[in-house]
Amino acid sequence: MNILIVKLSAIGDVIHTLPSLAALRRCYPDADITWVVEEEAADLLAGHPDLNRVIVSGRKRWLNELRRGQIAAPLREMLTFLRDLRRHPYDLVIDLHGLFKSAVIVLLSGGKRKLGYDSLQELSGLFYNEKIPEEMGKHAVYRYLDFVRHVAGKSGAACLAAPPEFRIAVGEKEKRSAAALLNEHAASLPSSGEGEGLHKDAPRFVAVNPVAFWETKLWGEEKFAELCDRLREELGIGIVLTGGESAPLERICRKMRTKAVNLGGRTTLRELACIYREAALLVTTDSGPMHLAAAAGTPVVALFGPTDPARTGPYGPGHRIIRKGLSCSPCFRKRCETPRCMTDISVEEVFTAVKEMLAGRE
Repeated sequence: MNILIVKLSAIGDVIHTLPSLAALRRCYPDADITWVVEEEAADLLAGHPDLNRVIVSGRKRWLNELRRGQIAAPLREMLTFLRDLRRHPYDLVIDLHGLFKSAVIVLLSGGKRKLGYDSLQELSGLFYNEKIPEEMGKHAVYRYLDFVRHVAGKSGAACLAAPPEFRIAVGEKEKRSAAALLNEHAASLPSSGEGEGLHKDAPRFVAVNPVAFWETKLWGEEKFAELCDRLREELGIGIVLTGGESAPLERICRKMRTKAVNLGGRTTLRELACIYREAALLVTTDSGPMHLAAAAGTPVVALFGPTDPARTGPYGPGHRIIRKGLSCSPCFRKRCETPRCMTDISVEEVFTAVKEMLAGRE
């Protein structure tokens, strides 16, 4: 059986799909499974033991190059992508993305069974010959597992009985690179257990991810700087800032009285997973790194405003959600003139949550 998974982005969405991949592999151990993903999240799938191959779409880059008048190179890459996509005859194509850009790939794949959500979002539902309802009240992990449940039927009950599995193929190379980065900044990190009230074998740092793609998900650089200072001064624990770019993290560092390690833009996703595994916990906005830390087994303190943690919060036990629960939230708006859902979250309540989690209290 040849299966094609189409889940292009973003980082958190791809992570939420990993349990469905694991379940498919358990249900169909001899299947040939391919995954189409965009460049942003491709590193998460590299070398994955449950995949036979990964096909990477450079859609965003191709469009940017075409807009700049660069024609030949992106067209060559598009043709190569199409050849790779159609190289295998698929018995089943599952579109877990449910947008026009993913539905087009489903159509181009030439697969026999084209499975997607019973939805007309961006007209995607017109491209499938088999559909399931999308139950938005569920966490994304369970919504994606519904596809496997539909495909496997009653015979797949045993495959779906196992807890959701978030496997990321982290090898020795990524572990060494992450360790080297931390060692490079060892002078800025305290010794284990230096902080008052911390166990002597406790991790030496808290990871902090202050960035997000939506401006309505941001908490504020000043607040993150104040939080980091309090964690360093009052708890004696180190601070490692993470994110896709260095510049916003550097601004936070400049606002701080104490020192923090800025790893912005210096890690691959799999290296970042290794960094998070070494952290005591992650303080974060609603973002891809939040889901990466949860998948790596690291406790998360997550700041939620315009989105719904019941649908896309960090999966699993041991995490702490901080949100104000305003009547207008969740609104799922990317812009807002009065984003009180985030601005009303105080440094004190985030600090208290971190302190309690570090002390091992519920």
